[in-house]
This record gives sequence, structure tokens and C-alpha cells, in this order.
Amino acid sequence: MSDEHTDPATNGASGDGSKNAAADAAGVAPDISVCIVEPQTPGNVGTIARAMKNFGLSDLLLVDPPEIEPDGEAYGFAGHARQDVLPEAEEVSFEEVCANYHTVGFTAITGEDSRKHVRFPYATPESLVDQLRGVDAPVALVFGREDKGLSNEELEQLDQVASIPADPDYPVMNLGQAATVTLYELRTLTLENGETQLPDIDAHRADPEEVERLHDYWDEFLQSMGHREHKHEKTERMLRRLVGRANPTDREVTTLLGVLRRATDQLDERRKLLDELDEEDELRR
Repeated sequence: MSDEHTDPATNGASGDGSKNAAADAAGVAPDISVCIVEPQTPGNVGTIARAMKNFGLSDLLLVDPPEIEPDGEAYGFAGHARQDVLPEAEEVSFEEVCANYHTVGFTAITGEDSRKHVRFPYATPESLVDQLRGVDAPVALVFGREDKGLSNEELEQLDQVASIPADPDYPVMNLGQAATVTLYELRTLTLENGETQLPDIDAHRADPEEVERLHDYWDEFLQSMGHREHKHEKTERMLRRLVGRANPTDREVTTLLGVLRRATDQLDERRKLLDELDEEDELRR
């Protein structure tokens, strides 16, 4: 991530907020804006606008941005964000952002200990989820320039500093990548009810009663196949633990029930035929 990432300095910039209403109460997700300080390429502005659209944000703040042409690179990279996020982006000053928002500045380079307090302590995007829930002010996620990120002087004016954990040999991300990773981690704050396009897997988990039926069918199958009695209990326990780890869906359990039922019926039928053949052999003797 480029040196355009976060840190909690102690500016206390939770001001009035010229943009969004503050969170109603502690624990409620605040309104979140994204601020880019002196972006050098329109493409990164478009990429970040698209990431904002992906994760439920719409308020883009630009400090001294390049020219954003409707038929240029920014709009080409923005996807559907070209319809709202990008054309509605607001050009502001760095001072305005500091005065009106609780600010989180992002940086790839952090201090190693408390003696280097400008970039230390720092949050990660993951830890920000809980920290920002209690902020009673609009929040601005502040990203810096592609080549040098946010300066120490800028970070000193921000309320928090944050950084994305990455390989220590090369922790510097592209500006658009850094913003996208951050917004992904914050999606439970930014998406309505934390909902995504993915279906709720837990809603499709098999009922405990159906899982127990599966174990009953398995027991019947083991008996039908003549499984050795002294191994029966151990085998059942292994299956129970396997199913417990798998958390099968209702469809999966129904399918397994059908397979076991058919297999058990076939074994029983085969055993019945073999018994009849044995009886015929006895009569011939």
C-alpha cells in the first residue's frame, strides 16, 4: 500500500461535519467518506471510486486532484461509479477534512514503538471495524499520494493512523489496491446490514434432526454390510465428527440420506437373495 494510509494522531478532528450526519450513538456505524490527497493519476481516482461503489460508500473527497475528464481514465476505471460516486466527488482542502471529520490516515510505513509517535500506535483495517463503531462523528479515510503517501506533517494532523499488514520486504501497495483492501475489511460498517451478494450459508445448514437421521441411516448401513461389531461404535463416532466439522447443508444431508437408504436396501435385498439360495441348496441336499 502506498504511504497513503492511516494513523491515529491526536488532532481530535471530530467537528461539525459538512458532509454526513454523525452516528446516532456509540456502537452505531458512522458515516464514512474516502479522501484522496493529491492523487497523481486519474486512474487511481476511478479505481477507488469503483471500490467505494463495491462496498457501499458514495462520498469521495479529493484534495488537489488531477483533471477528471468525463471521457478520461478516471471514468474508464470507475465502472458503475461513473454514474454517481465520481461525478459527485467534492474537491476540498486538507484543512477542511481535518476540521470536519474524524480522520484516519493510511500509511505503509509505521513507527516501531511509541517513541515514533507520528506513525505509532497504528490500527489495521480489521481493527478499525470495532474502533470506528464508537466514533460519534463522520469519518474520513485519508489516503495519500501514489509515490510518497502522506507526509509526517499531514499525519500529525489526523486522529488515527492505520496500515495494512503485508510482507515486510515489500509492504507498499498501489493506491487503488490499498483503498480496496481497506474498504473490503470495513464492509460490515459500510454495507447496509453488512449484507453482500453472497447467500447466507448458515440459513441452509441442515437441521440437527436431519443430521441425526443421517447417523441413524449410517448405523443401519453398517449393520446391513456386516460391519464388525467391535468397530461399529468407533466408525460411528468418526462419522459424527466428520459431519460435525463439515456443517453440511440440508441438500447435502438429503442426498446422503438417499444414497445410504438405497445402499442399505440393496444390501438387504442381496442378503435376502443369498439366504433364499442357501435355503434352496439345503432342500436339494
